[in-house]
Amino acid sequence: MQKLIFMAVAAIVLVAFKSDKSAYMIFDKDGKACQYAKMLEAAKEADVVLFGEQHDNPINHWLEQELTRDLYEYRKEKLVLGAEMFEADDQVVVNEYLGGLLTEKTFKDECKLWTNFPSDYKPMLDFAKNKKLRFIATNVPRRYANLVYTKGLEKLDSIEPEAKKWIAPLPIAYDKSLKCYADIFAAAKGHGGENLPKSQAIKDATMAYFILKNLSPGESFLHYNGSYHSDHHTAIVWYLKQSRPDLKILTIGSTEQEAVSDLDKENEGLGDFILVTPSSMSKSYRP
Repeated sequence: MQKLIFMAVAAIVLVAFKSDKSAYMIFDKDGKACQYAKMLEAAKEADVVLFGEQHDNPINHWLEQELTRDLYEYRKEKLVLGAEMFEADDQVVVNEYLGGLLTEKTFKDECKLWTNFPSDYKPMLDFAKNKKLRFIATNVPRRYANLVYTKGLEKLDSIEPEAKKWIAPLPIAYDKSLKCYADIFAAAKGHGGENLPKSQAIKDATMAYFILKNLSPGESFLHYNGSYHSDHHTAIVWYLKQSRPDLKILTIGSTEQEAVSDLDKENEGLGDFILVTPSSMSKSYRP
């Protein structure tokens, strides 16, 4: 009788599990489903963690906040935060906000913020403020990315010497055969020519540069960026490795699928860990 009861309960649990609608799944680099705890333990051992997000995905942003809090509990003041969503020429404004010198309104007026800053990035910035952590604005000023797109990398030599401190040292290396840039070129079908992927490369090179510039021995740098800036261990990762091949880098890729129970073949190798959410997931904002 007990065996029959156990089998009946097991069947009910199985049916209930299959009927659940999972909000997300995490897979390791081998495509095997795993728990958040495994990803956290791996992140604890890394010098640099690149959290690749889908910018409008609320689950991605929630897990970024969870990982930030949990890494802080392990690293404390040795944790450095940084993000693509803040441009290097706004670093002084970011520092003044973190130091309590600016009101939130003044900060918003002075800093070039993304539309979804209040819901998605302010929580991490305020966490850094409350815990007295550094938060690094790593991205190239958008006007210089636009300059590369319209006139090429070489045109950056013409900008004011003072402005070059907000960009990775020139000239930057560029490998058009890297998957990240080859895919951009192919998707654009020639529109923008080679300048389109190069405008992404100057972002990647600059983000890598400011990560390295602000990473001291014994510290861990948690960086938030669009998944395409670290997918397949290219882009930012490639530039980091050019300067510091010894770095322990962990990448978290993110993508959306119709079903999240198994990792689609096309998403294998996206990162050391891959965060999958349903393609029907509601969006945190509309650009």
